[in-house]
Amino acid sequence: MTTTTARHYGLDWLRIGAFGLLILYHIGMFFVPWGWHVKTAEPIDWAAIPMLATNSWRLALLFVVSGYASRVLIEKLPGAGRFARERSARLMIPVVAAMILIIPPQPWIELVTQHGYAQDLGWFWLNDYFGFKTMSGIVVPTWQHLWFVVYLWAYTLGLALLSLAGIDRMQRVFDRLFGGIGLLAIPLAWALIVALWLGRGAESTHALFDDWLGHITYLPAFLFGVGLGRSHAALAAAARLWKPALALSALAFAVIVAVERQWPGNTPIPDGYADAFHAARATMGWAMIVAAIGIAGRYWNHDHRWRPMLTEAVFPFYIIHQTIIVVVGWWLLRFALPPGVEFLIILAATVAGCWAFYLIGRSVNWLRPLIGLKRVAPRAASADSAVPKEA
Repeated sequence: MTTTTARHYGLDWLRIGAFGLLILYHIGMFFVPWGWHVKTAEPIDWAAIPMLATNSWRLALLFVVSGYASRVLIEKLPGAGRFARERSARLMIPVVAAMILIIPPQPWIELVTQHGYAQDLGWFWLNDYFGFKTMSGIVVPTWQHLWFVVYLWAYTLGLALLSLAGIDRMQRVFDRLFGGIGLLAIPLAWALIVALWLGRGAESTHALFDDWLGHITYLPAFLFGVGLGRSHAALAAAARLWKPALALSALAFAVIVAVERQWPGNTPIPDGYADAFHAARATMGWAMIVAAIGIAGRYWNHDHRWRPMLTEAVFPFYIIHQTIIVVVGWWLLRFALPPGVEFLIILAATVAGCWAFYLIGRSVNWLRPLIGLKRVAPRAASADSAVPKEA
């Protein structure tokens, strides 16, 4: 096994920031003209611009930082089998619990607001939700936004198997490939191949077994994060390349904005311009990740007393945030409020609800596994409530 190196606090902060950005992005989905579970009464075309500033790289970044965290964890636990068992429990128990108890309001609200479903939530949960069927194009039961966790679990099992083959040899290859300009060039070339050739006209399904496009996009990002977890060479390359990567990302974003302004919202983009749009998204997608890693190493690589709690809170926040956004957004529709007021109310409710979900869940020992936290021994419970353990 590779020798453990000092903890990179910058990547811890990047992981926290990536999930915080995801929450803001999902709030934004309420306002843009793109399809989602519930929409404001009058979607706003210009709101797509700030959303497009992040949607080409936010998910890949989540898999990169999750791969990094998985590498740290697999080196802490003795044996691939124990790693696989512990990660399965930490990831999949919350998924199953959320599919039963937390997620059902999301498809119900979508069915009510967009497909004329007439039954109340209780009826839906008792009679339709567990029917293992498709209702107006919506598969129930569903894992909704927790598809990310399911994919992460599958990739984690793959990492456990990979560790049996010996990560050290693969780490040396990783360092040679990504210890210089290859950090920017190799993944960018793959992203362009996927965007313009392999994935042309396809969409990710988030259904695990039939989502080849998702896997050729997200599995390489996860594996990159695994390698990054023990690569001084790649981190040093990111420190050198983050400024040109950020400049490249800005140029790509300028192309994205120009195309979006010409063909806003759901307006079809002509073929030639569509290629430029997708190439720009692919370029920005990886360049921003390189820039973020470099910035995290340069400016955020230090500890703070809030870091352990925020690191622990990330997963519970992720579990609950989208249901809060969808429910509060749906409730606000009856008041016909200005979009700015809707945004502030949804943001405040989401932040408050996420903190309440986390703080209550972590303080009740039997609830902890349901929100992705380890149970604590009775004698350690009081200490654990004061000092969160690292995820």
